[in-house]
Amino acid sequence: MAGCSGAREVAPDVGFTLLDGSRSSIGALRGSVVLVNFWATSCATCIQEMPLLASTHRKYQPRGLQTLAVAMHYDPPAAVAHFAETRALPFGVVIDNTGAVARGFGNVKLTPTSVLLDRRGAMARRWVGAPEPAELQSVVEQLLAEA
Repeated sequence: MAGCSGAREVAPDVGFTLLDGSRSSIGALRGSVVLVNFWATSCATCIQEMPLLASTHRKYQPRGLQTLAVAMHYDPPAAVAHFAETRALPFGVVIDNTGAVARGFGNVKLTPTSVLLDRRGAMARRWVGAPEPAELQSVVEQLLAEA
């Protein structure tokens, strides 16, 4: 980003598979603000932050927020599916069994890690650990207001 004041790094256009078996890519979500959350069923902080992610998604989805919960490659798909089903997660859950999505976003290893993308697909904000609710919603609001 040197030399480009305020420029944001564009997110990688990695493909992914959702729990329902459908395939998409980060690039296909351009035009929306996208919250990408890397998590694991074995991560206590991840489990604690899911209600925040779900409420933020429900609040802002009508205005253009998309949310992807990317399960880490070591998380058993059956455990991920059970967690998503029992908690009725209102957003896409990605099974990153090859680790390609995590590698594409800077080789994410720590959970939870969340990345917020603007409508152009650029990385606007990154959190390692659970974001503060007011801060998360404030940044989402700012990005949704951008043209």
